[in-house]
Amino acid sequence: MAYDNNVVRFSGQQPPQRFSLPPAMVRLRDASGQSLKSVLASFFDRADDALFELADRAGSNTDQTAYFDAMRELRLRRKAMVVSVLQHVSQAFNDIGKFKPRQSSGSLDDADQDSLSLVDHSQLEQQVAIDNLINKLRNRYTDQIRLLTVRVAHLVPRFDLADSQMPLSPEVICGGVAEACSDLDIDIRAKLVVLKLFDRLLADTLGDFYQEANRTLIEQGVMPEMKRPPVARSGSGQGFSGREVPASKAGSFRSAGPDEQGGSGAPQPTFSELSALLHQGAGSGGGHAASGEDYLDTDLLMARLSEIQTSSGQWGVEQVVALSDQLKPVLKAANGRALNVGQVDSDVINLVAMLFDFILEDRQLHPVMKSLISRLQIPVLKVALSDKTFFNRGGHPVRKLLNELALSAIGWSEKRAGQRDPLREKIETVVDRVLSEFADNIGLFEELLTDFRHFMDLDRRRRELVEQRLRDAEEGRAKQERASEAAEGLVRDQLLNRDVPEPVSQLLQEPWSKYLQWVVLREGEDSERWKNARDLTERLVWSVDPRPVTDSTRSDLLRAIPSIVDELRKALLEISWDPFATDSAIRDLELVHVDVFQRLVTETGRSAAPVEEPTSTPEEPVGKAEEPEDIPEPAVPETVDTPSVESTETVPREWLDRADNLRVGSWVELSRDGGKVRCKLAAFIKATGKYIFVNRSGAKVAEYHRHELGSAMAAGDISMLDDGLIFDRALESIIDNLRSSRKD
Repeated sequence: MAYDNNVVRFSGQQPPQRFSLPPAMVRLRDASGQSLKSVLASFFDRADDALFELADRAGSNTDQTAYFDAMRELRLRRKAMVVSVLQHVSQAFNDIGKFKPRQSSGSLDDADQDSLSLVDHSQLEQQVAIDNLINKLRNRYTDQIRLLTVRVAHLVPRFDLADSQMPLSPEVICGGVAEACSDLDIDIRAKLVVLKLFDRLLADTLGDFYQEANRTLIEQGVMPEMKRPPVARSGSGQGFSGREVPASKAGSFRSAGPDEQGGSGAPQPTFSELSALLHQGAGSGGGHAASGEDYLDTDLLMARLSEIQTSSGQWGVEQVVALSDQLKPVLKAANGRALNVGQVDSDVINLVAMLFDFILEDRQLHPVMKSLISRLQIPVLKVALSDKTFFNRGGHPVRKLLNELALSAIGWSEKRAGQRDPLREKIETVVDRVLSEFADNIGLFEELLTDFRHFMDLDRRRRELVEQRLRDAEEGRAKQERASEAAEGLVRDQLLNRDVPEPVSQLLQEPWSKYLQWVVLREGEDSERWKNARDLTERLVWSVDPRPVTDSTRSDLLRAIPSIVDELRKALLEISWDPFATDSAIRDLELVHVDVFQRLVTETGRSAAPVEEPTSTPEEPVGKAEEPEDIPEPAVPETVDTPSVESTETVPREWLDRADNLRVGSWVELSRDGGKVRCKLAAFIKATGKYIFVNRSGAKVAEYHRHELGSAMAAGDISMLDDGLIFDRALESIIDNLRSSRKD
């Protein structure tokens, strides 16, 4: 074993020098260990099947032997390899800051030719395979890995960790894999096969692993607001350190790249950086220090803002007043002269005005909701004037409240007159309390945020119940449709080109079709019972129209009819079909069977005479009896799929891919009947290929098949709504615009 002297110790021998992991890191270590154990177990199960298939398809005995050797060795070493990988990963946690992997698995680019010449060829090949796996993981799961890296760095800011030391990094996990594979007693060909399987199979499963790791830290309260990872420093090959991503900044909004930051390397702009962007290339700012009555200091400005704060409560339902217009009476003296404010206060005013300009121009917000949110401009300005971290603190309660209000309003639409609207009433209550109660206590926003989130949580649970009932109903309807199609297709195929009397045809199309549907719903089309039901259907039709007629047909019928009737009766009894109707149908069937026997006697008598007509008649049924065997079964999918295929030909692949990538929970805006309807994708029903959309109340408003959805998106009849954090999007837009204007 590669870890004989590396047993995970919970009580180190040098306590004074051992760093105590934060509780959130302990939780991450334990939870990720269990998750990684499941990932590895799944890998070994899949690897065994994959190696057997490779051996079965091997083109030479040498290749086949290599595959079988790998399969046998993996079975023998499975438990030890899992323990080895888990110990390696656990050591990266327990020895954080001091963890030194035994061999670098990602540094071939930094090695010189002399050192490479000393490496055994097989070791070099293994290292190249590990390097490729690391690169694949980093490229495929870039955002999730970086989000996790930033959160870990936030928990242990005292350490500047390299990628090979960062717990759960691809380098650490793949290093564990390399250690485990180094003990495999197989030649390099078989070992490379194993590593290739890790590359192909393990890489496909680690996406969920990294998402779960991030969720674990979020549940522990570690930077829950961070939705997008900050951008790393240009040219840095190292992971994020605690110093590089301050806790007050990480996760509040997407960081600008190095080019946009002018090489500062800061993960996101502070207020001073935003202020600098405002003035670059524009000379002095709009505000300046003045003396006497022409100057408003911050305290006087705050007092004047408090005086007009409640006035926005008198606005009309859809009235929106820009911040600049609201500030006109504030920045004017009694004699009509304009008042000046300090440079910093002027910059704050400009930034808040630009933020709300973006928010209030957002097409995703209904005019009523824009009006309600716009009434918060003065309170938000007061907060920004008194707390400059407002702009770069993602967890600021005012920012959170704005985001929550906007997010809740995405799918909102105005109710009919006289109809109660709990969401609108709640948002109005929040706004009214801010306008009437806020002076300088930020705690009010925290209280309102907690209360609003509780309201939304209850509302979300109610909507989820409604949506779940809708999904269950749609899935049930889809199964019923499929069962009906299967039953009708089977009966239709059996009746095709057959002379079936009306009573039996009615029996097949009504009670018997119900039984066939019941079988499909209960056990499926691949079940033994469905096979038996299909066989009984064929025998029943044959019993009333036996083709071809031979000398043994009559005796065959005499033997088969009793069991056909008995099985038919039992089947209808299983679905609780009306017993009187069943008896009547059986009597009609018996009469038909009597007619069949009489016809057989007549046809047998005629066959003795050399008449042309009877001799030609049997030949036709023979051909017709064989014909159904050449018809693909079932017939229904042909009629269902053909229009879909034709329809998809008119839809560009790009739009079909967008339809495929639409996730459940996404909000969209539909254009129809001259109006706009906002709805959410509540479910994708696989059985029918339907996308089901619901409004905010959970009521179904539209459904599309894949090609219909793609066509509607291509035509612009369906547009996506961004359910991201509106404050963060607004801030990003401001930064981008300021930087663009600077470049111009």
